[in-house]
Amino acid sequence: MGERLGAPPTVRPAKRYDEGEWVVSGDIVDELEWRGLVAQATDMDALRERLAAGPITVYAGFDPTAPSLHHGHLVQLVLLRHLQRAGHHVIALVGGATGLIGDPRPTTERALNTRETVKEWTERLGRQISSFLDFGGENPARMANNLDWTADLTAIDFLRDIGKHYRLGTMLAKDIVARRLASDEGISFTEFSYQILQGMDFLELNRRYGCELQTGGSDQWGNLLSGVELVRKADQKRVFAMTTPLITKSDGTKFGKTSGGAVWLDPSMMSPYAFYQFWFNTADQDVIGWLKTFTFRSRDEIAELEKAMVDSPFARAAQRALAHDVTALVHGEEATNQAILAAQALFGRGDIAELDESTLLAAVAELPHASVRVPTPLVDALVAVGIVKGKNEARRALSEGGIYINNVKVEGGPDAVLDSAQFLHGKVALVRRGKKSLAALHRDDSPAT
Repeated sequence: MGERLGAPPTVRPAKRYDEGEWVVSGDIVDELEWRGLVAQATDMDALRERLAAGPITVYAGFDPTAPSLHHGHLVQLVLLRHLQRAGHHVIALVGGATGLIGDPRPTTERALNTRETVKEWTERLGRQISSFLDFGGENPARMANNLDWTADLTAIDFLRDIGKHYRLGTMLAKDIVARRLASDEGISFTEFSYQILQGMDFLELNRRYGCELQTGGSDQWGNLLSGVELVRKADQKRVFAMTTPLITKSDGTKFGKTSGGAVWLDPSMMSPYAFYQFWFNTADQDVIGWLKTFTFRSRDEIAELEKAMVDSPFARAAQRALAHDVTALVHGEEATNQAILAAQALFGRGDIAELDESTLLAAVAELPHASVRVPTPLVDALVAVGIVKGKNEARRALSEGGIYINNVKVEGGPDAVLDSAQFLHGKVALVRRGKKSLAALHRDDSPAT
């Protein structure tokens, strides 16, 4: 899961990575605030002063409650990357222990996953995180797993060494706890104890590696404060917590909801093509803010894109930049280029035959579709996929030259036949009528009945 944590690094002047060179940084807090990455902090003035004094060690936690990270985790990874580029030392903590418990939900108790499942998901999240941060070079990121310091902890030691620093009244006053207590289901002692486990993570990272700052989403504020208070009470040290805002859309709808659910970062759960399209479809009212939050483009670059929105709104230059940068960050340049080519090819502006199989299948996944055997009269295939209303309309469209297979005009007229050579990767053929009516034909190789 990456490099193991070692001794705290020697403090040196804070730096920023700029065009291939490490240079002395300005106020990183100003940059983060401009990018919409700061919601609240325990003491912003003191934190700003500490960040300006020299490198600080900071961590964010990622619980394996699903087999993939999603867009909410991406905000924390982008924040850690900004801090690392500014010369600070970052730790990504994967919750092999806290994932066995689960952060309390607002309304209902979580179903506990098996130890085997949590272990597998912990490893998967670790692999995902490793691609976002620099684990080499002169300022390497580190990976941690809180199961390392909880697996052998006895209940007696937990209660004596950690539990004694917590007051029940304070724990009950946490917003999420209060809401659950007011619900019909209530809250179990298991989930009630989650805030103690997360607080213990901060204490351990501070003791072992000098970690002074924890970041998280604004919905994690209570859990972050648990760690700050535990470090203060147990070791009489001052540490900091800082949250990022929950990302919302300007129209009031929830960010990150798609036809398939959350915006997952794992390509097996959300294809790079679908991921690219999610960001490309960002509303004009949201795109500049999301460029600041989710990309590393400079202020001047974003200002130029904002001007382009006014001068040439239909070009969607800002959306293209956002979709490219975030998809490349998550999936790499090659997958991003395939996603762009797929979008172009669907509407005849590229060679769809050049797409790899996974991108092609992802690109046609949301289109009307039908399965057909080959060879088959194209008239029958057009009716089956619903791109025409009946055989007469199909014959007329073919006679007029208005049907395209894989962006190639069908020349055979009403007698044209769909054969196996027209199925890309042996699986799917793209059907287009005119400029915008699209559908997908899938080859049916099942045994005839």
